[in-house]
Amino acid sequence: MNVLLLGNGGREHAIAWKLKQSKKLTKLYIAPGNPGTAQCGENVDISVSEIDKLVEFAKEKKIELMVAGPEAPLADGVVDAFEATDIKAFGPCEAAARLEADKAFAKQLMRSCAISTAEGRVFDRFEDAKAFIASRDEAVVIKAAGLAAGKGVFVCDDPSDGILAAEKIMCDKEFGEAGNQVVVEDKLLGEEASILAFVDGRNIYVMESSQDHKPVGEGDTGPNTGGMGAYSPAPVVTDKLMDQINREILVPIVDGMNRQGTPYKGILYAGIMVTAAGPRVLEFNVRFGDPETQPILMRLKSDLLEVMLAVCDERLDEITLKWDPRPAVCVVMSSGGYPGSYEKGKIITGLDDANAMEDVFVFQAGTKQEDGNIVTNGGRVLGVTAVGKNVAKAQKLAYEAVGKISFEGSYYRGDIADKALKKK
Repeated sequence: MNVLLLGNGGREHAIAWKLKQSKKLTKLYIAPGNPGTAQCGENVDISVSEIDKLVEFAKEKKIELMVAGPEAPLADGVVDAFEATDIKAFGPCEAAARLEADKAFAKQLMRSCAISTAEGRVFDRFEDAKAFIASRDEAVVIKAAGLAAGKGVFVCDDPSDGILAAEKIMCDKEFGEAGNQVVVEDKLLGEEASILAFVDGRNIYVMESSQDHKPVGEGDTGPNTGGMGAYSPAPVVTDKLMDQINREILVPIVDGMNRQGTPYKGILYAGIMVTAAGPRVLEFNVRFGDPETQPILMRLKSDLLEVMLAVCDERLDEITLKWDPRPAVCVVMSSGGYPGSYEKGKIITGLDDANAMEDVFVFQAGTKQEDGNIVTNGGRVLGVTAVGKNVAKAQKLAYEAVGKISFEGSYYRGDIADKALKKK
């Protein structure tokens, strides 16, 4: 079958790489894609925001399934547009995508479903948010209520820093319209984990656990990023804890969406804080995580296309996923200065050497082809991913592969998966 994948990041390269392995696949198109996805299918020069053009292209190429990688087109109703033309679409409809696109809505829904999350309040005016934050004497988390590419969250141990964060979001419009509202929450203490599941409106199939590393600096210091690395599985998520997350978080939220008349289909991603009192939701996302997708799909042995079709057809209960028991570690190589300003156009060398290593794959994210070279074209440039007999071996292999790659100003954290090693 012909498939159209939307997006141009490391997550989309990983999805394209996995879809290419399917015996059901006839032709894969990626819009707009990157040099990595071009090795898996045909890139198409259409932005994910140009929904009408995407639909017309899909009709022309007889696309039978559209897969939305990033959150923005989902929030803009790309699934609704494709389904209106009887083309299968993997992902939630616009109304269900509010679970990520509108943190205020998600907070309210979690309360109505009795899902454990941080105490928080939503504000439309900066002065009101400022007054509330100033009245606090404990750490706060300030979030842009809309989509901010994973960067609109500020963890502030000092409430005065929280006021500055709210000002950046609401007054300076650092994240554009996403900052029209802010959510002010209590800071949760514990260890984070990412729980991703396939959902077909009724059935939930939880994938192997993973853990992201959001702050830019080693030891989880510095500003938040889109993610500096990830590994799977996450030892902090025991079988008992996974059962609890499924029972107390995933099932209630899917039921809550159904009660609202907006059945949830696609990927449901719960960002969890494992606290002393149990799992609590940090946020929900409505798509594969980036960079969690890279190690998760490196470990997935089953046919991803088959699973996506089962979700679209509401027959997820017929699917059994098989996993490589070996852990996987992904190290993100970024442009110097990220998540702040950074330069583009730096020539990348060593990709072939790294990809030639056994049990290693380099997923391209912020890259482009220029004068016969692969050059940097974003903040997060590469996701160097490896599987190994254990976490230590996977980590060692990933960093060996990182060592073979270079570009001017490259930066990466040197402690990805250290938390997993400490669990041993």
